[in-house]
Amino acid sequence: MLDSDNTREFEQSAGETPSCCTSLQDAKRANSKPETNNAVPIVPSHESALAGVFEISKVLTAPSRLEVTLAKVVDLLRSFVQMRCGIISLLDGEGQLDITVGAGWSESCDERCRMYLPRKAIDQIVTTDTPLVAENIAVHSAFSAADTDVLGASDAIRVSFIGVPIRVDANVVGTLTIDRVLDNGSRSWLDYNLRLLPVIANLVGQTVKLHRSFACDREQPMAEKERLQKQFCELKHPARRQHKKVYVKGMIGDSPALLGLLEKVAVVAEAKITVLLRGESGTGKELIAKAIHELSPRAKRPFIKLNCAALPETVLESELFGHEKGAFTSAFNSRKGRFELADKGTLFLDEIGEISASFQAKLLRVLQEQEFERVGGNQTIKVDVRVIAATNKNLEEAVARNEFRADLYYRISVVPLLVPALRERRSDIPLLAAEFLKNFNDENGRTLTFDPSAIEVLMNCDFPGNIRELENCVHRTAIMAAGPSIGRNDFSCSQGQCFAAALWKSRSGKSALQPGPIVPVPVNPATPPAATASSAAVAVPPAITGQPPLVPAGAGHLNGGRIIDREGVIAAMERCGWVQAKAARLLGLTPRQIGYVLRKYGIEIKRL
Repeated sequence: MLDSDNTREFEQSAGETPSCCTSLQDAKRANSKPETNNAVPIVPSHESALAGVFEISKVLTAPSRLEVTLAKVVDLLRSFVQMRCGIISLLDGEGQLDITVGAGWSESCDERCRMYLPRKAIDQIVTTDTPLVAENIAVHSAFSAADTDVLGASDAIRVSFIGVPIRVDANVVGTLTIDRVLDNGSRSWLDYNLRLLPVIANLVGQTVKLHRSFACDREQPMAEKERLQKQFCELKHPARRQHKKVYVKGMIGDSPALLGLLEKVAVVAEAKITVLLRGESGTGKELIAKAIHELSPRAKRPFIKLNCAALPETVLESELFGHEKGAFTSAFNSRKGRFELADKGTLFLDEIGEISASFQAKLLRVLQEQEFERVGGNQTIKVDVRVIAATNKNLEEAVARNEFRADLYYRISVVPLLVPALRERRSDIPLLAAEFLKNFNDENGRTLTFDPSAIEVLMNCDFPGNIRELENCVHRTAIMAAGPSIGRNDFSCSQGQCFAAALWKSRSGKSALQPGPIVPVPVNPATPPAATASSAAVAVPPAITGQPPLVPAGAGHLNGGRIIDREGVIAAMERCGWVQAKAARLLGLTPRQIGYVLRKYGIEIKRL
């Protein structure tokens, strides 16, 4: 280790004027003395050199401003290397001097340190990427007359000089230079320090690389944030910019809520940033995720999607990360996971709020580091994946209840986008209903149309299942309609048979409506206007109190007498976005039991 005297000298040097920052006259007066640090031997012992390099490495790894760190390096170098002056100079991306640091650096001495640099010699070191050694700078071709005058060399005072390049990877980013007054020991001094200084320069280069990397990491998110804030500000003031309508395949409507969302989608798509889609089930979150991908620079790369609630944790880990051959019983071959398949593209994680706490920690690491290992493997795989997550769960409440990790929440909720419910964009209902009826007619060879009373019924409905429920309502009504057009009385809600309304009232904390048996309603084309008015359909049928629940024919018995009817299963599946695992939890069943019920009633799983 360095002795205590040198340590005290280093601590005091920060407040002193550095030798490189003295005036030319002061430098020349200093040159009249053969050495300024006679306590330091011309060639230090190996123990002293190792101790000095060790102290320099500690300084370089300590958190501090780069200029202060480099000044400490020069100070420490003076404690075991006999030298008159030492300077570390760094270049910017255009090859111009950016930082010039000497012993005891301060803000005011940077320019004076630059004046003390032999510019021609520095240019040669940077250009040739080789050390420069001059026993007498007065007779060396790399030093101009101005350089020798700056270094205080003359016929009476001969100065030796060593300069080595500082590299970051294969590029020269600066120089480390020292000099001393020439004497009988200069030859050995030059030989020894020509071996020592490159070691120190390499350490400095690694520190410069880390500092610049950290600075770049800080600047990029800030610049990206400023760009997004500017574009979002433009969205708030559309009159200030030229309005451009964004088209997304599958998204139908022209309501302000939808158009505002699509404009935000166009802005967010350009940036490589994690997006969290919030919204109720059935609002079209997957379509928005697909639109973000298709409007992004990754549009030609894969778009991979996975429903996190549809799989148990062990299977979910294999699906996302892949597995090696023999990782578990049925792993007969190696298999890529969704993260690997989505490399350079986009991965959509639906129902992310349903994953377990243990799997949240695994997912957090992948999102942070963009690297993982397959199940049963030990090779780290790096990927470049943009993640879009979606949930209909209140994640803030889940975080408060410790059901969802706060660090994972902050990682996925970089840009949250709220997908509006259908009741918040009622003006889009006629357009959506017309599209769904057109698709039904094309598939079934029908020519059904809506009359004005049917549109009125649809506009007055809250549709707790959102677009998915609207589509089901249109198809169900079209199947049961007897005439060439769909009217008010064709809707099940006009007969008090809308089970979705009961779910909505139950979720809102009101008494749930128990659906009655479905009774065929005779079609009377000659219904008087008064009768039609009296049977006007409403969005939510009136509550029926005091009526015991009725079980339709064909109800199933599970779990020792639990009654599960077909309509109840369909309603639960619609509410849960046709995710079996969620519907099973809602009904109090196991995934195996709900699979049995679906097969028994012949219910076809809808792929949304």
